[in-house]
Amino acid sequence: MLVTFSTKSHPDITMFGDVAVKLLKLAGHSGTVPSAILAHDIPAALVRLEGELPLASPEQDEEDERDPDDREKEPPIPLRRRAFPLLQLLKAAEAAGTDVMIEKTG
Repeated sequence: MLVTFSTKSHPDITMFGDVAVKLLKLAGHSGTVPSAILAHDIPAALVRLEGELPLASPEQDEEDERDPDDREKEPPIPLRRRAFPLLQLLKAAEAAGTDVMIEKTG
């Protein structure tokens, strides 16, 4: 499942459903899709999401420090990095005073 976040003040954002639901729950939302975050709830959701996100792990600069079997694999993407587009959308919606719609796509 894919989830699309949309608001009048920012381009739509689509992400994998499991990541979207996890981010919604971190923001204090039920995680229900489809749903919405109303304009007056966005400031609290932003504060909570930013406070709950784990710190991004530092990226390894040294290839030699990695296990030889893992050198071929892509490193996992930290949740904080995955959340960045959603944070930008929420900040734009907050500034414009617009609601955020959350819908299943794909």
